[in-house]
Amino acid sequence: MTLLRLIGVATLLHVKQLSRSQFEIATALFVPLVQATLAVYLFRAGTEPHRLLEAAVGAGMMAVWSSVLFGSGGAIQMQRWQGTLEMLMLAPRPPALLVFPITLATAVTGTYAMIATLLWGGLVYRIPLDVADPVAFAVSVPAAILGLGMFGLLLASTFVLLPNANAINNTLEYPIWLVSGMLVPITVLPGWTGPIGAVLPTTWAARAVRESVTGSGPVWPSLGICLAISAVCLAAGAVTMSYVERRARANATLALA
Repeated sequence: MTLLRLIGVATLLHVKQLSRSQFEIATALFVPLVQATLAVYLFRAGTEPHRLLEAAVGAGMMAVWSSVLFGSGGAIQMQRWQGTLEMLMLAPRPPALLVFPITLATAVTGTYAMIATLLWGGLVYRIPLDVADPVAFAVSVPAAILGLGMFGLLLASTFVLLPNANAINNTLEYPIWLVSGMLVPITVLPGWTGPIGAVLPTTWAARAVRESVTGSGPVWPSLGICLAISAVCLAAGAVTMSYVERRARANATLALA
C-alpha cells in the first residue's frame, strides 16, 4: 500500500505540474483535435467511411502515444533543468520508482486526448458513438494508458544516455503509431513491419481499445499481451535507470548524465 500511495501521490503531483505549463496545455488541448479532424476527413475521402468511430479512437491513441513519448523523453531533462534531479536520485527509493510516476503522469494527461477526440467527432462530425462493449472500453483505455506509462519508463531510462532526446522523439513519433496500427491497418503495411509492431505495447494497446469499440475481436487477450510487454519494458527500464544512476554517481556527473 505504501508503494501504491507513493506512485499515486507522485503521479498526481506531476499531473499538476504539467497543468501549469502553457506549452503542455496548448499541446494537449489542440493537437488531439487536429489529429481527429485529419483522421475523419481521410476516412471520409476513402472507401470505408463507416469506420469514422475507429478513426476517432485511433486519433486519440495517437495523441496518448505522443504525450507519453515526449513526456518520457523530457522527464529527466526537465528535472535537470529545474534542479531537482539530484534530490530525486538521493531519495531512499529506487530511481525507477521515482521516474515512473513522471512517465505515468504524461500518459494520464493523454486520457483527455481520447475523450476529446470522441466528443469532437460526435459533436462536430456527428459520428455515432456506438461502442460495442462499453465495459471493455472503460477497462481497456486506462489499462492501455498504464501500459504506455510503463513503456515510457524504458524510453526515459534510454533517453537519459542521449544528448538530445527531443530529436529522437521527433523521429519515433510517427513511425511507431504507423507500425502499431493506430490509424492505418497493419495488414496494408509491408510484411517486415509485422515483427516490429508485435513487440511494441502500443500495437496491442491500440488493438485492445479498437476491439472494445468495434467488437471485432476478443479484447482481453490483446490487453493482456499489452500489459505483459509493458511489464518487461518496466523491468528493463528499472535496470537501465539503476545503471545510469550508479555511473553518474561514480563519475560525479549526475546533472549531466
